[in-house]
Amino acid sequence: MKKTLTYKILDAHKVSEDLENNKMSIKIDQTLTQDATGTMAYLEFLSFGIDKVKTDLSVSYVDHNTLQNGFMNADDHKFLQTVADKYGIVFSKAGNGICHQVNVERFAVPGRTILGSDSHTPTSSGVGALAIGAGGLDVACAMAGMPFTIVRPKVVGVKLINKLRNGVSAKDIIIHLIGLMTVKGGVNKVIEYYGDGVKTLSVPERATICNMGAELGATSSLFPSDEITKEFLRLQGRIEDYKELSRDEDCVYDEDITIDLASLEPEASCPNSPDNVKLVSLLKDIKVDQVLIGSCTNSSYYDFVKVASILKGKKIHKDVSLGIAPGSQQVLQMITKNGILDVLLESGARILESACGPCIGMGQSPATDAVSLRTFNRNFYGRSGTNSAKVYLVSPEVAALSAVNGYISSPLGMELNEFSMDVEYPKCDSLLYKPTFKSEVVMGPNIKPIPKFSPIGNNFDAKVMISLEDNITTDHIMPAGAKVLPYRSNIEKISEFVFSNIDEGFSKRCLENGAGVIVAKTNYGQGSSREHAAIAPRYLGIKAVIASSFARIHKKNLINFGILPIELDMEADLLDEINVSFDKETIKVTNKTKGKSYERVFDLTPEEYNLIQVGGLLNTF
Repeated sequence: MKKTLTYKILDAHKVSEDLENNKMSIKIDQTLTQDATGTMAYLEFLSFGIDKVKTDLSVSYVDHNTLQNGFMNADDHKFLQTVADKYGIVFSKAGNGICHQVNVERFAVPGRTILGSDSHTPTSSGVGALAIGAGGLDVACAMAGMPFTIVRPKVVGVKLINKLRNGVSAKDIIIHLIGLMTVKGGVNKVIEYYGDGVKTLSVPERATICNMGAELGATSSLFPSDEITKEFLRLQGRIEDYKELSRDEDCVYDEDITIDLASLEPEASCPNSPDNVKLVSLLKDIKVDQVLIGSCTNSSYYDFVKVASILKGKKIHKDVSLGIAPGSQQVLQMITKNGILDVLLESGARILESACGPCIGMGQSPATDAVSLRTFNRNFYGRSGTNSAKVYLVSPEVAALSAVNGYISSPLGMELNEFSMDVEYPKCDSLLYKPTFKSEVVMGPNIKPIPKFSPIGNNFDAKVMISLEDNITTDHIMPAGAKVLPYRSNIEKISEFVFSNIDEGFSKRCLENGAGVIVAKTNYGQGSSREHAAIAPRYLGIKAVIASSFARIHKKNLINFGILPIELDMEADLLDEINVSFDKETIKVTNKTKGKSYERVFDLTPEEYNLIQVGGLLNTF
């Protein structure tokens, strides 16, 4: 049987298969964590009592919580470094760069499986690895040598033909695809790219496309490993990691999409969703207040060559603030050595730290009602730190030209060849630390024990604590930003912020009413892999989430912490009285206030049912 590249890698790593429930378990070769999710993941790992990680490679990155207003973030970083040293994990210190950019440069290997406690882990699939985002507890289990279970994914074949025109970028390819498929169109699917157009894309461009595949809700995205990959790995000094990998020529995909690269023009994701896509040409003359270039999506040397080609000899508009964050120490050194940094500074740009920064709400919040153009991957409501801001996601080329003009501008047709792509790639390993297995774990006062939860029971009464619409994100549920992120290792404190951007009374209402349920519509929990969006509601007494459909990672996080996800269309108002009863066969939900009952087949696997029965995965150790 002819195979897709996705199933070549999956089958090579298959540990077991449950065809009845359409699930498979795979061996994980590598893991990555970052400091916003890593502290909890390593607390979970420590609870297993294992002497060292069992993966081929695990890397712990510090790149999210780098604004240190108080002791909490610094304490977390010390904890992460000492855990890494003691248990056999490579540690990437603050300043080394964004986890996904560095992982592509230094660690991702064609044909390997990577599990990361960050939804944008598939960035590494740009070199032909199969990289998947997951909750921290799943990553902790992988570090302990346990297989990772997924729904057997459907594979969407995206055929790329021809080549991009001047001024059109890889960012435009993925924004276009998100517009076609929507933010829920990739759930339990892998997006696999093939066709002659693939040969026209560099590894950084492929990584950009795989990165934003997370905005489709996809399990992963995947490019072949070919001569382009080989050259990239050679430049990185890792030619020994190269392995040619491709699909079987006559394989059959579950879905087929063809994109003619020559027909694309610059596109933008408009506020407040990545699938709110419009042509940049239709947005012309919208005044711009802020432009930010960077994030794990667009912070490579390749991206800054294009940006500098536009900014060379020009000044940014007097009404625009331009911030630029190189994705890694390697990128920063490269743009310093070849004159790009001088061009950026002379244009009036502000150079930010090589970190996630504004993308995760760590600084650079826009002004009230401002228009902010960002080369990032998400523009969810409130994520920028300013609820009233209008955030557009665009390519580096659109961002740079708009910063000069002061209004949204299309670079279609521009020649962008001012700087050479043929440069030396320094290794930049000065902030990467290999483990010595000698450290003692250091835990600051903000690092609290993981709460363990009692089982919810098979029949319970609860009140509706909040009733929501479609596409509720983990940013809605558990906001990020400089105010909240320092409490990622303190569930009691961080629970105060659940839904705070849209309902400031949620946490207090939960504590006053005891057992609660959340009611929502389609695609509940899209976005980040942050498991705090499950742990903190469980701490507040949430026993079930009733939604028309769930995002993949969040549904698994709910089960891991003993919250029952119920796929059901149900109308409910705040504080309606709800009864939930279930067994291995059926779930029955009764809205006692409205006098309506709903019944459906129980859709969790026996393993998932057992996790709900015992109160979550941690209660099994």
